[in-house]
Amino acid sequence: MAARSLEIGPAGIRTARTIEILRTERGLAQRELAARVTALGRPMTNTMLSRVERAQRRCDVDDLVALAQALRVSPLSLLQGMRAA
Repeated sequence: MAARSLEIGPAGIRTARTIEILRTERGLAQRELAARVTALGRPMTNTMLSRVERAQRRCDVDDLVALAQALRVSPLSLLQGMRAA
């Protein structure tokens, strides 16, 4: 079985950028958003969030749903980018 590529594609990059934009628009520090996500039951540190926003860490579906809840948007909005948010 071939190793899975760790490269983050266009949808992941778009999602990462959207998370950062929405977080900033809401006046949240990375630490605050990470704490919100953790409070929702998905442990996340500000370092993990920073890596997600810089597209250096994959955002799995559970992270995506928790981040969307914490930002009060739909997961689809994060995937589609600011056009849909």
